[in-house]
Amino acid sequence: MRTFRPIRKTASLLLTASLLGTSMAPARAAMVATPHLLAAEQGTRDRARLASLLEREDLQRQLAAMGVDVQQAKARVAGLTDAEVAQLNQHLDALPAGGTSVLGVFVLLILILVITDALGVTDVFSFVHPAK
Repeated sequence: MRTFRPIRKTASLLLTASLLGTSMAPARAAMVATPHLLAAEQGTRDRARLASLLEREDLQRQLAAMGVDVQQAKARVAGLTDAEVAQLNQHLDALPAGGTSVLGVFVLLILILVITDALGVTDVFSFVHPAK
């Protein structure tokens, strides 16, 4: 039993020091404004709308024919900010009333690819040089 005493004493000192060394941030509670909640909900809806467009079979065939990986396009849409998603959905709303054309969605996806290339996130197009 005496051989474990130095180990226990050292372990208890280390645990005490680690507990005293950590700082705990105080919890804060505040009112959440309605516009913030609505903006978050709208961002979720806009992102779901773009994701549902990427699930369409005709769009997936068109993207595959043009050499764009559907999973990569989905990942890029997931990586967009809420403002970018809202802007893309506004462009989709401007399309003809007959429905979303494949050409419009293709232009939208190419725009997404160019933006992510310009930000330096990806390197799909050789003519787009990322900003430094």
